[in-house]
Amino acid sequence: MKTLTIFRVIAFLEGLSYILLLFVGVPLKYLNGDVTLVKMLGMPHGFLFMAYIAFVIVLRFDHKWFKKHFILIALASIIPFGTFIVEYKLRKTA
Repeated sequence: MKTLTIFRVIAFLEGLSYILLLFVGVPLKYLNGDVTLVKMLGMPHGFLFMAYIAFVIVLRFDHKWFKKHFILIALASIIPFGTFIVEYKLRKTA
């Protein structure tokens, strides 16, 4: 169960970093012409995205729920608020 807890935290943080990047960093980049916030948010988001995908692949072999919904869980990382939905559904099933 420890890996599920870590995955839920990573899913939440990945979703949060994606939302901040899309709705704060990118608009400020185009309104002010300043790319520093995008660079600051982009690097952690990239690491969290890779960790999310790695955990999805690892958990696919251990849990029935991940095997059944593998593609949807992986695609949730590129849809805004998608990882929050995955984390919520995982909390309800666990």
